[in-house]
Amino acid sequence: MRIVFFGTPDFAVPSLKILVDNGYDIAAVVTVADKPSGRGLQVHESPVKKFALANHLKILQPQKLKDETFIAELKSLNADLFIVIAFRMLPEIVWNMPPIGTFNLHGSLLPKYRGAAPINWAIINGEKETGVTTFFLKHEIDTGDILLQQKIEIAESATAGELHDKMMQIGADVVLKTVQLIESKNYQLQSQNGEIIHAPKIFKDDCKIDWHQPVEKIFDFVRGLSSYPTAFADLNGKVLKIFSGKKILQKVEHPIGTVITDHKTYLKFACQNGYYEVETLQLEGKQKMNVQNFLRGWRD
Repeated sequence: MRIVFFGTPDFAVPSLKILVDNGYDIAAVVTVADKPSGRGLQVHESPVKKFALANHLKILQPQKLKDETFIAELKSLNADLFIVIAFRMLPEIVWNMPPIGTFNLHGSLLPKYRGAAPINWAIINGEKETGVTTFFLKHEIDTGDILLQQKIEIAESATAGELHDKMMQIGADVVLKTVQLIESKNYQLQSQNGEIIHAPKIFKDDCKIDWHQPVEKIFDFVRGLSSYPTAFADLNGKVLKIFSGKKILQKVEHPIGTVITDHKTYLKFACQNGYYEVETLQLEGKQKMNVQNFLRGWRD
C-alpha cells in the first residue's frame, strides 16, 4: 500500500516512525507550513516535518487544503490510504480521495470525548480509563466507523501531559495494527455506539479554578490541564499557574478561596469541602518551581 501521512505535533511522530520502521511505502507527509515564532521570530518546523526530513520523505505543506495545486499533487501520488493524526480538519475532496479511505487516530474511546481535547476532558471529568480509537473519516467530525480501539488506564494522579505521552506510544502500535488489518482485508467495521461525550477545545478563560468546587473536582481539573494549557488562580492580583497539588479532605475553617501558608513549606486554598495544597506552580513573570522554592522568595 502507498500511504500519505497527515500530522503535525510530537503526538503524531511515533505513528509515522513505526510505519517507516516496518517498511511501509510513505508516498508523502503532509504537515503544517513553517511558522515564525518566539522572540526572534525564527522559522520553526513541525516535529513531523523534522522526522520526515531526517528520513528523506516527500513533504507537502499546503497553506490551504483545497488549493488546486495541492489537490493535483496529492492525486498524482496514487496513494491507497491516507492516515491522519493530530492534523486539522480535512475537506471531503481530500479524505475521500484514496480508494481504501482515510483513517484517523483519536485519543479516546469513541463515541466518548469527541472533539479537540479528549485527553484533557477525560481527566477533568475524573475518568478511570480512556483509550485510543482508529476510525474511517466521514462528514461529521469523529463519527466514522471504528477499526480498532485499545483501553488505557488513567492513574489517580496522572496529568494530561503524562497521559498524552503514554497514549502517543500506545497509539503508534494501534496505527500499525490498523494498517496491518486493512492490508489483510480481513476486518469488520463497528459503528459508534454508546454514550456520546464532547471534548471541545479549551480556551484560556476555561482554565480558571473555581474554589467553590469540591476539592476532588479541583484536583482533577488541575491535572487535566497540566502541563498545558494549565489551570490558574488569582494570587494577590497576579496570575498563578498551578501544575500539580494534592487534595486535603477536612472541615473548612476559612472562607472559600482563602490562601493559607506558613511561608516555608505549604500553600493551600480553601475549597468547598477541604483544601487544595499546591505543589508545583508558576507565578506571573517567574519560572515554574516547587512550592518550597516559591515561598522562599514570596511575601503576600
